[in-house]
Amino acid sequence: MLTLMGGVLQVLVLASMVGFALTLILRQEAAVAVVAGLNARIQAWWVMLIIFTLALLTGKYGANALFALVSFLALREFITLTPTRRGDHRALFWTFFVFVPLQYFLVAMRWYELFAVFIPLYAFLFIPTRSAIAGQTDNFLARTATIQWGLMVCVYCVSHAPALLMLKIPGYEGQNAKLLVYLVVVVQVSEVVQYLFSRTLGRYPIAPTVSPRKMVEGVVGGVIVASLVGAWLSWSTPFQAWQGFLISLVITLVGFAGSLCMSAIKRDRRVTEFGQFMQGRGGMLDRIDALCFAAPIFFHLVRFFFAET
Repeated sequence: MLTLMGGVLQVLVLASMVGFALTLILRQEAAVAVVAGLNARIQAWWVMLIIFTLALLTGKYGANALFALVSFLALREFITLTPTRRGDHRALFWTFFVFVPLQYFLVAMRWYELFAVFIPLYAFLFIPTRSAIAGQTDNFLARTATIQWGLMVCVYCVSHAPALLMLKIPGYEGQNAKLLVYLVVVVQVSEVVQYLFSRTLGRYPIAPTVSPRKMVEGVVGGVIVASLVGAWLSWSTPFQAWQGFLISLVITLVGFAGSLCMSAIKRDRRVTEFGQFMQGRGGMLDRIDALCFAAPIFFHLVRFFFAET
């Protein structure tokens, strides 16, 4: 773990130095904009690294508390940008103050059977029922679906990241925290490289009406580079190098899908960012949009192929 986290720290230090040097060297307006975007991402992940390290140092409960807070903030940003009515307030109370802590309590207790179905089944059925009791039927379907979707993406999907700590992997006992670091590193490397390649080498937008700055060249480059990084980091996991490459390939593609879907939501709501978690760096949901989709896929790949079920 020290080697893995030390490597991440070294990469961030190197990236910060390169970003600072580029701000001194480059003068063209387009290049300055690219470097500014890169530096903003690096600064945001310095903050996230510090928080993430403190959480890991406190064990599974610290990691659960961190991701519960992340889910709470991301869900708050999501709900703020979507239409709700007074009749939804009690359903939202249950969503924020009952379902979020209960989901992470189940993760902390390693109760997989209930953790896996609590939100997709019980919360899914409770939310529309509670809204219907309130009696406000205007846009009922859209309002309840919005709360359900936000709860699924921001809480259920994200909770699969700390749930990696509950898996029992033969020959890998007590090392599951490295899987959590591995997931975050691979997904974020893909995001950063996609940004750099799209802005410097990109010619063909992959979804111009949704995210015009995401280019085919950027996505392909980011996925390949991150998959190679995943293969290289396989020494810290129960995977062989080729398995690390394939798993990283899957989660980076799924992460791209998550980022694209979140961009579509922002386009629909006519905003450029979900919030201002860190001034000038976007909201919490902007930082974890790819992780929302990648975490559950990674969890179930590891559980199905490597863990005792």
